[in-house]
Amino acid sequence: MKSLRGQLGLFWTLLFAMCVSLAVVMFTLYRNSAGAHISTARAATERTCQSIATRYAHSLLPGAPAVPDVDLLRTVLNLVLVDAPQVEGGIWQAGAGQLAYAYPTYEGSGVKRDVPLAEQPLIVDMAARAAHTRWLQTDVVRGSREALVVTACPMRVAGQDLAVWTMTRASGGVLDAQGSLRAGLGVLLALVLVSGLWFVSILQRGLRHVRALEAQLAGAQSDADTMPVLSPTGVRELDRIVDGFNRYRVRFDEAHARLHLAAQQRSRDQRLAALGRMSGSIAHEIRNPIATMRLKAENALAATPERQRAALQVIVGQIDRLDGLVESLLGLVQPITLAPRPVPLAPWIDERLGAVAHRAEAAGVAVVPLHAGADAAVFDPVHLGRALDNLLDNAVRHAPRGGKVVLSVQLADGRLVLRVDDDGPGVPPSLLANLFEPFNTGRAEGTGLGLALAREVALAHGGDLHHAALAPGARFTLELPWRTC
Repeated sequence: MKSLRGQLGLFWTLLFAMCVSLAVVMFTLYRNSAGAHISTARAATERTCQSIATRYAHSLLPGAPAVPDVDLLRTVLNLVLVDAPQVEGGIWQAGAGQLAYAYPTYEGSGVKRDVPLAEQPLIVDMAARAAHTRWLQTDVVRGSREALVVTACPMRVAGQDLAVWTMTRASGGVLDAQGSLRAGLGVLLALVLVSGLWFVSILQRGLRHVRALEAQLAGAQSDADTMPVLSPTGVRELDRIVDGFNRYRVRFDEAHARLHLAAQQRSRDQRLAALGRMSGSIAHEIRNPIATMRLKAENALAATPERQRAALQVIVGQIDRLDGLVESLLGLVQPITLAPRPVPLAPWIDERLGAVAHRAEAAGVAVVPLHAGADAAVFDPVHLGRALDNLLDNAVRHAPRGGKVVLSVQLADGRLVLRVDDDGPGVPPSLLANLFEPFNTGRAEGTGLGLALAREVALAHGGDLHHAALAPGARFTLELPWRTC
């Protein structure tokens, strides 16, 4: 059982079971104690009653008259009852009532000679039943202070219709035991109630603190770059966990800072490595426009003024190409410094569509936006806009006339996903291995820097750029960590 609530509940259940078991033991001991005491008293009355009847029957002479010998009865009563402490008795006859009574062990100041009035109806009833049924009769009357034990047995003397009765009282220890039992059961009941209330109070306080910690964690910014600072709860055990979490947060922030520096260094290393690999390509890309401008300039010097204007226009176009190439190279070589801020997504998407609208219209390609998710996110709108513009421009260039480019923006698995799909011929297999490398292009007029720049922007935001082949077409997915503020 891994739940703390379940373990505490099991503990309280065991405590309750122990209290119930203890109560059963106490009650059993009480019953055994009181029952043993009453059983002893009952055995004493029955033994004494039968002894009186037997002695009287043996004491009669043969041929004795059918009239009871009262003096003999009294003598036998006294002789037997002397040996039975705290037992009183008498002889009863139908129609005549009480013939004899004795209580030789009475502890009062005098000799007790009268049958107890309160118990007399019970004694008469018991004696009458014994005389009638000819069987021994015993009854136990439990009172609030004592237990009364009355026994009646028939006198087996022909023609005399007599019954002997004996009576005793259980000691006050029965009442004391009953009081102790009630007190013990009361203590157990109070213990169960108090422990139950205490258990519920502890559990509720603990769960309240746990819910407060959960609320702090849930209310924290859902960003992998930050962790919340938990407040102490006042519970020593929970505060140890809180302190451990807060210390871990400090180490996490330090590790994240080191990771960020390492990522920056890795990005710089990648740019330097890419710069080394593309040095030859740069020379080729620069040499071609320069050769074209030189040729046009030499031709313009020897041409008429009318033809010089066309040559100058070609030279200006080559200069623009060199300027774009240099700007792209600087974007790759220089570190990307982000300026993230909250950006409303809908206007920003419309701006991207507007930037590619003229080229799409000229190419006969429809650009379809699909936006689902939050209304705003945090990123650098300039750099990310340039990356998305490159992706849209590539898609429009490769889509066939009458084709379609789909731009979808959505939130998936805690990440902002920008996806650009086209239905063109797709990426040639020869370019897939170095797809995001600079100058890796399948177009004669292309530089192959657009995808490289887009991937650098994604990495700078902590995300990445992926390619997936479609049938037909290609999909480029730019993923960023999701941030709303």
